[in-house]
Amino acid sequence: MIPRNVQAARRFEFAEGSSNKFWEMTVDGTEVTVRFGRIGAIGQTSSQSFADGAAAQNHAQKLIKQKLAKGYHEIR
Repeated sequence: MIPRNVQAARRFEFAEGSSNKFWEMTVDGTEVTVRFGRIGAIGQTSSQSFADGAAAQNHAQKLIKQKLAKGYHEIR
């Protein structure tokens, strides 16, 4: 069995005014999976595959930068 390069999910939250949202991202080898929605709800899930792990990591970092710029804060 080939070991997979799975990162723990990173969770970000945004709470301002009436907004109370979360955004989670996991990188599993060449696949990036995002789950998002209102805090307390299951949310929606979206996955995207890439040619290699490096491309998946680059995409993940781009998404994280976008969320931070929108005011989300990482929850550890």
